[in-house]
Amino acid sequence: MAAYLYRIGRWAFRRRRLVGGVWLSVLVLAVVAAAVAPAGEEEDLSMPGTESQKAFDLLDERFPESDSQGAEARLVFRAPDGQRVTAAENRAAVEDTLGSLDGGGQVASATDPYETGAVSEDGTVAYSTITYTVGALDLTEATKSVLEDAADRGRDAGLTVEIGGSALEAEEEPGGTTELVGVLVAAVVLVLTLGSLAAAGLSLLTALLGVAVAFGLVTALAVPLGLTSTVAILALMLGLAVGIDYALFITSRFHDERARGSEPEEAAGRAVGTAGSAVVFAGATVLIALAGLGVVGIPELTRMGLGGAGAVALAVLVALTLTPALFGLFGRRVLPRALRTAGARPHPVPAGAGRPGLATRWARFVLRRPVAVLVTAVLGLGTVALPVLNLELGLPGDESKSVQTTQRRAYDLLSEGFGPGFNGPLTVVVDTSRSEDPRTATDLVVKAVRGVDGIASVGEPVIGENEDTALLTVVPETAPNSGETKDLVHALRDTVAETGADTGADVFVTGGTALNIDISEAMADALLPYLTVVIGLAVLLLLVVFRSVLVPVKAALGFLLSVGAAFGVLVAVFQWGWAADLLGIEQTGPVMSLMPILVIGIVFGLAMDYEVFLLTRMREAYVHGASSAEAVVNGFRHSGRVVAAAAVIMISVFAGFVGMSSPTIQTMGVGLASAVAFDAFVVRMAIAPAVLALLGHRAWWLPRILDRVLPNVDIEGEALSRRDPASAPLPDAAAPLPAGRRP
Repeated sequence: MAAYLYRIGRWAFRRRRLVGGVWLSVLVLAVVAAAVAPAGEEEDLSMPGTESQKAFDLLDERFPESDSQGAEARLVFRAPDGQRVTAAENRAAVEDTLGSLDGGGQVASATDPYETGAVSEDGTVAYSTITYTVGALDLTEATKSVLEDAADRGRDAGLTVEIGGSALEAEEEPGGTTELVGVLVAAVVLVLTLGSLAAAGLSLLTALLGVAVAFGLVTALAVPLGLTSTVAILALMLGLAVGIDYALFITSRFHDERARGSEPEEAAGRAVGTAGSAVVFAGATVLIALAGLGVVGIPELTRMGLGGAGAVALAVLVALTLTPALFGLFGRRVLPRALRTAGARPHPVPAGAGRPGLATRWARFVLRRPVAVLVTAVLGLGTVALPVLNLELGLPGDESKSVQTTQRRAYDLLSEGFGPGFNGPLTVVVDTSRSEDPRTATDLVVKAVRGVDGIASVGEPVIGENEDTALLTVVPETAPNSGETKDLVHALRDTVAETGADTGADVFVTGGTALNIDISEAMADALLPYLTVVIGLAVLLLLVVFRSVLVPVKAALGFLLSVGAAFGVLVAVFQWGWAADLLGIEQTGPVMSLMPILVIGIVFGLAMDYEVFLLTRMREAYVHGASSAEAVVNGFRHSGRVVAAAAVIMISVFAGFVGMSSPTIQTMGVGLASAVAFDAFVVRMAIAPAVLALLGHRAWWLPRILDRVLPNVDIEGEALSRRDPASAPLPDAAAPLPAGRRP
């Protein structure tokens, strides 16, 4: 593979204007496609095969007149202190407020709380449900303004009025101040690492181009593929992070080759052939992990995985082709100052020359004290991971929004007036199509439901037009995300299943709360199998790359430690509220149920990035004669600083998304930033060299039978070294040389 990528790098360098023109054309086409494509709609989470989803599907079949995709709003009214909303003056104000909604072209209906009984027992709170003929994203600004003006009209009359529901939900915008801060931090790190503004600009330019193309394609395909704004933001987040890192690795290797005295075109080819090989492998691991999210069975998670995988694939293609092309276009400006001022042609720099850098000194420190470093790192990550024992999964609703939003205040008013379970009602669907006496079957189900503990109220059954389906609205006594409500759903399902079996009716418990519980449980059940598959894949891929048995096992165990610590941070921040104010997170609660599997899938690929980029330099030195200790020092001397910079960049990019208002994106940003920090700085830079120091030459042992069977993918670029032996890495003469393999 190295030889093939070497030819691609040289070709792109020579045909730099053609390559640049092609990518510019692709960017223009993606932007145009996004501009002319219709806007996609946000879709609710679904989980095919679950009881709640089966019930939703049945309702769509039996009640086709109900538009489940239509937007809905709730105007919630509270009377002034000491008054009731039923008082004549306040009632007139409520009716006047609702009357101001007339004439809205997209309003389907608005209920009267006094006729529907939507007034709290103490008479202080009432609500009206407004339904619309279109989805939330299709509501015009004029329609939203009418709703907001109506609320202001009620406030002017002395009432407290808040708006809940989906009508005011806005699509999350992918841009913001915190994201720009993350990019600025990445730019500063690039300049410090590469020693050149042009080189830093090159890395940012390639990453931004790949992200722009990916974002344009996601937008253009939003309608045909059902892609949501969350998919677009994930593509933006991943594409930006890996795009910068991949360009950084190739550019750093280009600098090394130029420092050895290689001509620009040759250096570009070797950079793509060596670092580019690692980029291909690292990108492939991310692609496989993200595409594997489809096995969980949640369509939205599948789309997120495929969207992120597409952005990573584009980042790899851009890094392998546009980066060497820009080497040619930028010329000597892409080199650090030391190389630019060294003369017309850089002179070879012997390995180990000059004062050892921080990475080299750190590697030697670990080699002297491997046991102390290993024990400290493992115990530290284990301590951070302890909160994961209390992990609770759920899906965010209005209760997770800021108290500054009207949706959150409406949620609190409804909880205050009608009980905490009012915001998470359950729906019992009774299918009597196979029952001999539908009416009796329905009555028996209603009686059974009312006998279940933990229910605040049960509404009268609503019979379908064909009298073969009945709906019951059940309001729990407890909040939607509470453990008591989860127990209630299971108890309710057990009860109605027995009653349905006796009457010949099929009975389902559904609703948004039940669906959220089903999804959370499915995610928890899928977590261990998915983690097992990912770990197994990591061991297999690393076995092929490093041709070693113990190195993959070490990498997989380290990955488990970093992921466990990241989950511990999620629990501490989002469940327990530690540092929540500092991060702008105003409400604690269960961790979003999609996050653990999503974090595992993404971090698996990113962890393998650092493993590959760091250990390929170690193995490269080892196969050319260096001892195991020399190989460790060589890997850190060449790649330690660059891997640290790449990790800081990725952490900055992910952390930049914590400032967004979406709880999903906030959780993703915190989880990914902490996972990358733990994996790069603790696992790959402390645990990995400590384990290699303890294993010595045994770390690179491979049974003969596997040596014959495994394919040789040549990540280290041995074929290029045979082409020019002078380019082979030199051992660091200053490294400690314990017993083991020597050059």
